Amino acid sequence: MTVSLADIQAAAARLKGLAVETPLIESPALNTRLGGRVFLKPETMQRAGAFKFRGAYNRLSQLSDAERARGVVAFSSGNHAQGVALAAQILEIPALIVMPTDAPTVKVEATKGFGAEIRFYDRFTEDRVAIADQIAAERGCTVVPSYDDPHIIAGQGTLGLEIVEQARALGVRLDRVLSPVGGGGLIAGTSTAVKGLSPATEVWGAEPAGFDETRRSLESGQRETIDKDARSICDALLTPIPGDLTWPINQRNLSGIAAVTDAEVAEAMRYAFSVLKLVVEPGGCVALTAALTGKVDLKGKAAAIVLSGGNVDPGLFAQVLNGQI
Repeated sequence: MTVSLADIQAAAARLKGLAVETPLIESPALNTRLGGRVFLKPETMQRAGAFKFRGAYNRLSQLSDAERARGVVAFSSGNHAQGVALAAQILEIPALIVMPTDAPTVKVEATKGFGAEIRFYDRFTEDRVAIADQIAAERGCTVVPSYDDPHIIAGQGTLGLEIVEQARALGVRLDRVLSPVGGGGLIAGTSTAVKGLSPATEVWGAEPAGFDETRRSLESGQRETIDKDARSICDALLTPIPGDLTWPINQRNLSGIAAVTDAEVAEAMRYAFSVLKLVVEPGGCVALTAALTGKVDLKGKAAAIVLSGGNVDPGLFAQVLNGQI
């Protein structure tokens, strides 16, 4: 099963008037730093503070009346949790979210605030998919994966539609689009939209070091898994293996992926805050990190960088700003 440009365009129609069409913003300071013409796509301004609302609403809006009555269950460290909880609230669907015990408090509280029930688990000793499947079997509800679902991928792809259309409105043909990579849903949808509208534009990803399973998969030609002892501050991107659906799309569409360290991400977060005046969470900042470190070279290029979320834990953000990370 794959996702087409038409699927993404249909998702855009469902989301019209509900999702925020986040702007492309340009910073002269960033252009000077990187030596190109660079636009930022701040999904930090999206409903619930991250891109995830796009896919969540596209998925939930297509449930039948009977499925809506039985509710949904999802698993997430926070951004998908909030996206599903908000979409469920709008559509009046009961929602239960399986969240790790170490999820940022700001994400847990926001998810509760949208009315969702939460079931906590230990991400290092328990299987969140198995827990969600058991709940679905007991309650008869629908599982809403965070990335490995065609409707989720199509919803996230609306971000790519906007990037290309907004750049065209500015008279710009983009050479490269950079996006964070976790399970691969965002970049699978984005790359499908970008390649569908602007085939010559390269799509590059960025992952946290230690959780760069998609980067290693591209190198080996098969899906790779993470080291179970790996740790990162990029809580939104800590997936164990590329998705069944996302992997073939990304293998086909991506020009490459850079791996960035926590220290590099923290430095990029400080740059975003002090120079760009933007609050970006660690996982949301990895694509910017790849550009700032030169791991994806934008010199002489017209490029767009996705800032995928801004739901950073206040305590962690204070540590980052104080140079403690």
